[in-house]
Amino acid sequence: MTRAYFSLGSNLGDRATYLSRGVATVTHGEPHRVSRVYQSEPVGGVDQEDFWNLVLEVTTSATAYELLARARGAEVAAARTREVRWGPRTLDVDIVWIDGVTSCDEELTLPHPRAFERRFVLVPWRELRPDLVSDADVARAGGALSVLGTLDVLH
Repeated sequence: MTRAYFSLGSNLGDRATYLSRGVATVTHGEPHRVSRVYQSEPVGGVDQEDFWNLVLEVTTSATAYELLARARGAEVAAARTREVRWGPRTLDVDIVWIDGVTSCDEELTLPHPRAFERRFVLVPWRELRPDLVSDADVARAGGALSVLGTLDVLH
């Protein structure tokens, strides 16, 4: 069993429902923990609504590619479209980190190549794994965010 970390975000429709369903799809009934939900400004220069973001920890025996399939399945179930790079989306699910796993191919890069640039990933991830994300990492990362609360309360 290993721990895997996912970043989930939504800025279209019922964001709490998309995030909750995404968590359920990715965890596949396995033990997990969920950070608080944060509101963040969009990245990439596209004019759009703010995102709701969280980080999910899953304790799993699944392979990295099985986890990637779950992440993609959650996006498909949320009717995610990819019309504009970094554009609005019902659900975005990225694998950020899997303990002891590195990958660099066309399908999957681990650790996530931009995770340490994004405060909306680092702050909730630090809640779950402060040994992996330092105060200095958070200070260097870009983007403002605010706490909205727990997913259970928002949903």
